[in-house]
Parts: sequence; C-alpha cells; structure tokens
Amino acid sequence: MAEKEIERLYVVPLRRVKYSVTSRAAQRAVKEVRAFVTKHMKVEPDKVWIDSSVNNALWARGKYKIPSRIRIRAVKFDDGVVEVSLPEVEFKSFREELKTIKEEKKPILKPKGEEVEEEGETEEKEEGAEEVTEEEVAVEGEEVKEEETKVPEEEKIEKESEKKEEETEKEVEEKEKPQEKEEKSKVTDEKQTDEKESVQEEPAKEEKKSEEEKKQDAEK
Repeated sequence: MAEKEIERLYVVPLRRVKYSVTSRAAQRAVKEVRAFVTKHMKVEPDKVWIDSSVNNALWARGKYKIPSRIRIRAVKFDDGVVEVSLPEVEFKSFREELKTIKEEKKPILKPKGEEVEEEGETEEKEEGAEEVTEEEVAVEGEEVKEEETKVPEEEKIEKESEKKEEETEKEVEEKEKPQEKEEKSKVTDEKQTDEKESVQEEPAKEEKKSEEEKKQDAEK
C-alpha cells in the first residue's frame, strides 16, 4: 500500500471562474481546482483524484452560482497520486474504498483447479440429464400413443351420437306426417259439408221468397 508523503491545506480562489461564462461555471471550477493542485503539488493532471465531497461543494448551489473560494486538503502519496477532499470530512483513501469494492465483487475468472472440478460436475449433470431425457421421451411417446387411440374412439362416439339423433328426428317426422294428413282430411270434409249446406239452403230461401210474393199479390 502507498504511504502518505505530503499533506497540505489550500484555499483555491474561484473568483476568476465566477465572473466568466456562467453556464459552465461549475465545470470550470472543477478544472480550476485540478489545475491549482497540479501546480502546487507538482504532479500531472491525471494523478489528481478529486473526492465527491469537493464536487458536491462546488455544485451545491447549481452550475450558475459557485463559491468564490474553496478550502481543500491535498494528500500526496509516494507513488505520485494526489487525493483532494474537504478538510471537514474525515480522510479516507479512495484506494481503500476501491479495495473493499473489489473484495465485495465476485471474481469473473476462476482458478484452473476450480474450473476443472466444475467441468467434471457439469459433465456428470449432463449425463444424468441425458438419461432423464431418454426416459421422458419414452414416457411422452407412450402418452402420445394413448392420446392417438383415444382420439378415434371419441370420434366414433360422436358419429354414433349424431346417427342416433338423425334417426330420432326421422321417427318424429314419420309420426307427425299421418297426424297432419288426418287433420287436412278433416278440414277438407268440413269445407265440403259447409258447401253442401249452403247449396241446399239457397233453393229453400228462393221458395220462401216466391211464396211471400204470391201472398202479397193475393192480398192486393
């Protein structure tokens, strides 16, 4: 682990940035802090690590209104890296945080011994799965055959039921036909009787009329 070499406190003036283009004030303030630290700690800009506390302080009032100055703590390590943070915040090296994050993460690549063991386990699992799949295929084939045998039986039952329904309908129609014929014959007989009665009544009426006319003539 890299050890501390220099630790200093600085007050970075930002008045020059404040009176420049206001729409990019906060971004330019961050660049100004980086340039100030590189100048006074005599390092390259890539070696300056700015903590989130400093960034939040510069962006606290938005990107248009930045503070006119900011007080920072710069810690230089023996490998040339400078970590910048606020003096009010307890100093925690960003490297230690990175180490904890890396430890929490599970490695993607595994050692060779573990890979060989996992390959053997996977092969065993695949063999067992193949055996199971063969048994499942056989069971599925039997189920398919049973279903195929069931389907024609169901079709036969449906056809028989349809035939029975047709036969019952025919029987009902045959029964209804003689009844209709009887009813029609009755109706025709009634019409014929009515016509005969009407024909017989007409000459009787004419005779009555003629007799009445004769009586009237005799009285006159």
